[in-house]
Amino acid sequence: MNMPLTVTVLGSTGSIGTSTLDVLARHPERFQVHALTASSQVDLMLAQCASVRPRVAVMAQEAAGRALAERVRAEGLDVQVRWGTDALVEVASAPEVQAVMAAIVGAAGLAPCLAAARAGKRLLLANKEALVVGGDVFMQAVREGGATLLPIDSEHSAIFQALPEDPASWPARVDKIILTASGGPFRSSDPQGLASVTPEQACAHPNWVMGRKISVDSATMMNKALEVIEARHLFGLRPSQIEVVIHPQSIIHSMVQFRDHSVVAQLGTPDMRVPIAYGLSWPERIASGATALDWRALPAMTFEPVDDPLHQARFPGLNLAWQALEMPSGACAVLNAANEVAVQAFLDRRIRFDQIHHVNADTLSQWDQVCPQGLEDLLDLDGRMRAAALARVGALALA
Repeated sequence: MNMPLTVTVLGSTGSIGTSTLDVLARHPERFQVHALTASSQVDLMLAQCASVRPRVAVMAQEAAGRALAERVRAEGLDVQVRWGTDALVEVASAPEVQAVMAAIVGAAGLAPCLAAARAGKRLLLANKEALVVGGDVFMQAVREGGATLLPIDSEHSAIFQALPEDPASWPARVDKIILTASGGPFRSSDPQGLASVTPEQACAHPNWVMGRKISVDSATMMNKALEVIEARHLFGLRPSQIEVVIHPQSIIHSMVQFRDHSVVAQLGTPDMRVPIAYGLSWPERIASGATALDWRALPAMTFEPVDDPLHQARFPGLNLAWQALEMPSGACAVLNAANEVAVQAFLDRRIRFDQIHHVNADTLSQWDQVCPQGLEDLLDLDGRMRAAALARVGALALA
């Protein structure tokens, strides 16, 4: 009998993390949890510790870690509580861990993701920003560490499932990949009306249940811009081989077009437990808990080009992906830093929804184009560009 796969879940209190724990709980004979990590949600982490019983729980913030430690002691739970970046890195690279679910939102997940890659783990990448920011540095760590990198974003998982098993054959066989996008809550909105969009409206995704940051990214389609960058690194294709199409029903999660112009697509209900279960069990497949497609009740599937003039006006940020990919290494990290700052400023009601793009584009144009060479350079670049984006936010807020 095979031993259970030992898993660390980075970002266990977020939407991907909680879905991961749901899948793990369905297969207790196949998986055991070494560590759970979160940023600041002490109540939810305590509940997860009580139900999952990990060996270690890590909070990114010290105050949250100390609060969790006190409550874990009060509950009599046999869970070691730690906090800080060093602890995150250690549970991502611990020798007893075979698989790491990387679901920390934003650039904060870069250090533990790099640690897992260098330690040769099965790395289930749900944090697209780690790859967007890390870029060549991250992929080099994957190669040198011998890690198995499995995409968890529904679109990239779909591409991975549709591609031939041998990556060496991809350049000769693949014409292009097509990432599908729902279009979010403003797919049919008048572009002139986007200036008055509220955070509540932007977070009301029509198909997916997600966290606030990624929901806003979906509403601006910056999530798709980041996914284009992620796909470039994951699949080794030229930027010109990556296409985006709006598919409002979110049934086809992405497609691969081959040299003979045949197309292979991956379909399923919009439930993140499907790619999570596939990543955990690859190359096998296990029950995910997702509802099966009902062919008798499926809506008509439609597609819209993203270069339509109205969509260009609604989603100007999408084109920044290809622009950044044509710039020197580091541009994608700049774009991600600016976007994280801009989205948070919008959620804090400091800037308008339509100004998110202006912060991103202006910050990218200010970059000195000095290429980062390692993690320290990347973190320095991220910090400097966040400061530049904050300055731009401040100027817009005062205007």
